[in-house]
Amino acid sequence: MRIEDEIKQQKFKNEFLKAEINLAFTSAWLESKRTTALKPFGISIQQFNLLRILKGQHPKASPLKLITDRMIDKMSNTSRLVEKLRQKDLVRREICSDNRRQVDIVITEKGVKVIEEASKEVESNIYTETNLSEKEAQTLNKLLDKIRD
Repeated sequence: MRIEDEIKQQKFKNEFLKAEINLAFTSAWLESKRTTALKPFGISIQQFNLLRILKGQHPKASPLKLITDRMIDKMSNTSRLVEKLRQKDLVRREICSDNRRQVDIVITEKGVKVIEEASKEVESNIYTETNLSEKEAQTLNKLLDKIRD
């Protein structure tokens, strides 16, 4: 559906403003879809992101700094997210043998299972509703990267 119809605004000051509003609206739409898909797993979008980072490092431990640097939402409180996931037995903390002041984070087997199932749900929930071909998604990725260059 066109952004004009979604927000009931027929004119924009210029195409750049329209694109900015379209990006913000679409981002919120995608976030809503992810939130809905993650609800049965009892994890937030930020926790999902953190678990995916740890799954990518698995079976190696990850220092908190690495996780923080890779988070999509740079405003996330990584320590708080880790603690919530630890309480759910999805991650565990380990003291680094090389640097006793460093705490490393490891995804548990339960965490691996949760992130694998949640990832499938998110992917099937979002990919089926985007109406993009793989080629179109590739073009969109190039354009989004160009915005940040």
